[in-house]
Amino acid sequence: MSARRTAILEAAARVIAQRGIRGLRVEELAEEAGVSTSLIYYHFRDRAGLLARTLDFINTRAEHYTHPAADPGTDPRGHLEEMLLLELQDTPAVVENSTAWGELRSTAVFQPELREQLRTATDSWNDYTSDLIHRAQQAGRAAPDISPDDAADRLTSLVEGLSKRWLSDTLSLDRARHLLRGAIAAELGCS
Repeated sequence: MSARRTAILEAAARVIAQRGIRGLRVEELAEEAGVSTSLIYYHFRDRAGLLARTLDFINTRAEHYTHPAADPGTDPRGHLEEMLLLELQDTPAVVENSTAWGELRSTAVFQPELREQLRTATDSWNDYTSDLIHRAQQAGRAAPDISPDDAADRLTSLVEGLSKRWLSDTLSLDRARHLLRGAIAAELGCS
């Protein structure tokens, strides 16, 4: 990806996190990114294209900061817990990403063109989470009678909900992380 395209996507994520989708104006984004509006249209064709690529960018960036130290092959449960908890960090990148993700998710209610892309990203996250739960079951670190797919859906949904509450200052970060740890233990069984 070109440096200019990356700068535009970084600026778009920042603007969405600060002002929401409705506050995203191409002219202001161009100023924020230090490029011309015509360059934005050249790279992304239109506002819908810009939003779609920004969603991809945010998703890819999240994969980098949620990469756990625990090895999924030897400690799938530890990897899972760490991966989910890394979604709740008080760092500028995580706050910006989580805020923008929540805004894009909410916008999809009114802009159906974002739904398929969100569904694909969510399915990928759920599939990976489900696979880790299945591996934890095989390793004897998760209850054998739970559905990995169901537990994955509940846990990833909980992370998104806790993130929104934390970011809206209706729940402290420590409390959100505590609740998530408890949910993981309840879903998978204690180990």
